[in-house]
Amino acid sequence: FICEPMSRDFPPIDPGPRGRIIGYEMADLAAAVACLQAGDLVGLPTETVYGLAADATNGEAVAGVYEAKGRPSFNPLICHVANLAEAQRYGLFNADALRLAEAFWPGPMTLIVPFRPDSGVSDLARAGLDSIALRVPSHPVARALIAAMGRPLAAPSANLSGRISPTSAADVARDLGEKVACIIDGGTCDIGLESTIVSCLGNQPAMLRPGGVARESLEAALGATLPTATTDLVLRSPGLLQSHYAPVAPVRINVTDFRPSDAILAFGNIEKPRFVDDRLFLNLSPDSNLRQAASRLFTALRVLDARQPAAIAVAPIPTTGLGEAINDRLVRASAPRN
Repeated sequence: FICEPMSRDFPPIDPGPRGRIIGYEMADLAAAVACLQAGDLVGLPTETVYGLAADATNGEAVAGVYEAKGRPSFNPLICHVANLAEAQRYGLFNADALRLAEAFWPGPMTLIVPFRPDSGVSDLARAGLDSIALRVPSHPVARALIAAMGRPLAAPSANLSGRISPTSAADVARDLGEKVACIIDGGTCDIGLESTIVSCLGNQPAMLRPGGVARESLEAALGATLPTATTDLVLRSPGLLQSHYAPVAPVRINVTDFRPSDAILAFGNIEKPRFVDDRLFLNLSPDSNLRQAASRLFTALRVLDARQPAAIAVAPIPTTGLGEAINDRLVRASAPRN
């Protein structure tokens, strides 16, 4: 995909029915850009999960993201940009931030850095903070749309706030429907888990959310231990509300003694109990492959939740590598509901 930024007065395009799923040819991207320039929302494929994209420089468009998701306004949004040079137009990068960006962008890592004043990103996208969350996605369709738009896209996961994150265009359509102008179908997400978020605001980087890049990889690039963020940094990060990524059914984690009424989300060499219906048993990875488990997590939760079980019981999953991010999502999914 090679796209030139489109002008702000791009010729009007018939928007068609709201919530429609479109392809990713040049005409489709032009239609999506026209929607974004008009202040509307677009479902965007990335390598992590599908995003709910809006022009990050348009405060009303960003407000539409919060409205569509039902998302608390103090939770900042990730701004997706084309490359590191673009990111430096909006944020201030110290040596550690540059080292991480050069190692993992494009890719599933978000950096929180000081906001560069007068750079045009809406205050609402940053939740009024003096910092900004930035990411350069690697998905070719996302990169093509960002390049065509010529502006950063605020794009949290394209789901209702607190619900399971979407990994396909159909997931977005089911959750948001006519709340979006259109949804670009870029296939199933390769990673299926949100980006890792790292704060580079203080004297030392800190992890705010585990995700698609494992802590061990980040530490290798930094040449230092990466601590978990302290409480005062937590609200600077997207996706850190306690009850998050939650199905309708209650979720129990680290379960080894399953109940007849449970839907079971297994991992590794676990056989289906005889008393459990076939429809209520899914295994994230019979081979104990954490990458496979991560890519299947949200889809499996959606499938089991749609079958309306009394509860979803999740077998123990290791906490190493991507297992840390998987368990982080499951802890949030199992948190007490407000």
